[in-house]
Amino acid sequence: MTFHYTRLANGLEILGESMPQSRSVAVGFFVQTGARNERPEEAGVSHFLEHMVFKGSERRTAWDVNRDFDAIGAHYNACTGEETTLYYAAVLPEYLFAALDILTDILRPSLRPEDFDTEKQVILEEIRMYEDQPAWSAYDEAVALFFGDHPLGHRILGTVESITALTRQQMLDYYRRRYLAGNIVVAVAGRLDWEATAAWLAEHCQHWPAGATPRRVTPVVSRPARKSVHRPQVNQEHMFLLTPAPPVESELRYAAEVLATILGDDTGSRLYWALIDTGRADSADMSYHEYQGAGAFFTYLCCEPADAAANLEITLETFRTAVRQGITEEEIRQAQSKLASRLVRGNERPQGRMRSLGYTWIYQHEYRSVDEELGRLRAVKREHLSQLLEQYNLLEPTIVALGPLAELAGTVFPAS
Repeated sequence: MTFHYTRLANGLEILGESMPQSRSVAVGFFVQTGARNERPEEAGVSHFLEHMVFKGSERRTAWDVNRDFDAIGAHYNACTGEETTLYYAAVLPEYLFAALDILTDILRPSLRPEDFDTEKQVILEEIRMYEDQPAWSAYDEAVALFFGDHPLGHRILGTVESITALTRQQMLDYYRRRYLAGNIVVAVAGRLDWEATAAWLAEHCQHWPAGATPRRVTPVVSRPARKSVHRPQVNQEHMFLLTPAPPVESELRYAAEVLATILGDDTGSRLYWALIDTGRADSADMSYHEYQGAGAFFTYLCCEPADAAANLEITLETFRTAVRQGITEEEIRQAQSKLASRLVRGNERPQGRMRSLGYTWIYQHEYRSVDEELGRLRAVKREHLSQLLEQYNLLEPTIVALGPLAELAGTVFPAS
């Protein structure tokens, strides 16, 4: 595999990785903006705008966009997060330029008033749909409680109130502020002609507005907190525990991935054996979320209300044991094998490799091959896990419980 890079005069960065053995190609436009970059009065605009992009441009209606993607057999979509909005397509190599034509066109959206009004109702229904899902509601409550007034506490979908009040002019202002060429990275991976691809993008994107709007990174100040959300109509109790973790820039992020796998992977982890294998809970997992300048461990439990307090205590005891007794070499090797397998399998496909290229470049500002990532993962030792556990406190989590229990009994903040 060969890595390629070029930067246009307007600041647009273009990455490519040739994968001659592949029989497809994937392209993604990574816009460095998300819920974290929204002002309070425009909450949810990043995700709403993502929808509006597919409503078309001056050249295409929404029907045209769907027809043109379908005509080339594209797998296409978009996703909005706290810090990035990604638009992508995976196609056969002969259709790469057709896919690029669609994507570059719709990324200059017309934002027609009638489309705006129609799609606003779609977004409102989506918000209500997620509000009907207890796990998502608990997640939103936990994020808001953990991050507080920090921009990472913003809800990606916004709220019914913020979306209802949002105007087309506010969206247009946000688009003009955030969708500048210097805020966008294009990543292409698979079977491709790099010179022709770079030349095509240079020709068709050179007139995109230049400039960038760097993100203002402020520290997260989280404090242990506890909240019960009474939902008597819900059958099970849903609990989230959030604790601080390394930011995406930290080399400890690899140790954090290993720790989350050891403690809360969906198979063979400490929480799995303590809560899932024993039949005490339907779900018990831990994941590591990394952001620019911040990070968090998310632990999720779902169980019968009668077991909630005891399961919470088992989870906290699992954390205490990890802190006091450490992690074994065998657990580290097993977690590294799992993560290495997922890394390799995910990057063997052009779409997975495209995502890795783009996100690594945005956050690390460098190219890392699969072998380099594997090397960093396999370099994690017990001392790195010890350093991680010393530096980031697992023992005083922010806890949100949502379900039929009005209050969650039991010891919540054990002494370390």
